[in-house]
Amino acid sequence: MASTTGRALGKRLRPTNREAEAPLWAQVKASLTGLILGEGLQDHARLPSETELCARFGVSRTVVREAMSQMVNEGLIYRLQGKGAFVAGRRDEQDFVGTTVGFSGELADKRKQVTRRILRQETGPATARIRKLLRLEEGERLVYVDRVMAVEGTPRMIVRWAVIERVAPGLEAVPLENRSLYDTIGRQYGIRLARAERWIEAVAAMGEDARLLQVPEGTPVLGIESAAFDQTGQAVEYYTALYLTDRSRLHFTVASPSF
Repeated sequence: MASTTGRALGKRLRPTNREAEAPLWAQVKASLTGLILGEGLQDHARLPSETELCARFGVSRTVVREAMSQMVNEGLIYRLQGKGAFVAGRRDEQDFVGTTVGFSGELADKRKQVTRRILRQETGPATARIRKLLRLEEGERLVYVDRVMAVEGTPRMIVRWAVIERVAPGLEAVPLENRSLYDTIGRQYGIRLARAERWIEAVAAMGEDARLLQVPEGTPVLGIESAAFDQTGQAVEYYTALYLTDRSRLHFTVASPSF
């Protein structure tokens, strides 16, 4: 960004609507995301300060910080202690398959709007497959969250996700439509994933999956299965996903084992 200051940018933001259905932090997040995308801000451009944003939106500092925390998690902005928040640089490749970060940050392409449609959010028993991969006892219950992830309104990925209920009690009742799932389990439950095992194969989108992805039946997609563990080796998370790769490519980092 050339000479436009964070203060000048702040003048283009509209106050929140307290009668709207969306929570205040989600309104702030949507407005800031629109500012970044609509204004075509350059990488590392400084955003208005928290004080300026509070005044512009008519909200508390807590609301602004929640919105910005979600944007940090999604890779749209980053913070520097004592200096403020800045627009993050672009990332042309998707790294989420080879890391333990959340989907939103890696699907965003840094300058594209990521939206989530919740298909299912409920508790239920672990399937035999999940019990095997997460090494669970029979009778263990999970919180299931199925979602369609879209970029700029175009479906990109179906994720059928599950976390052990006893490590995230009540998650089935947490509103997740506008939230990063990984930011939520990290901040609300202290869950940090340290290691994951993943299996990837080429499959065809069929039936309901093809409809959700808005592609013809038989369209090639990547099928992903993942089991993740925390720093103590405790099994935490399982998911399967169908990922369209026609608009991006996946990136992996491979290291030699230590001897």
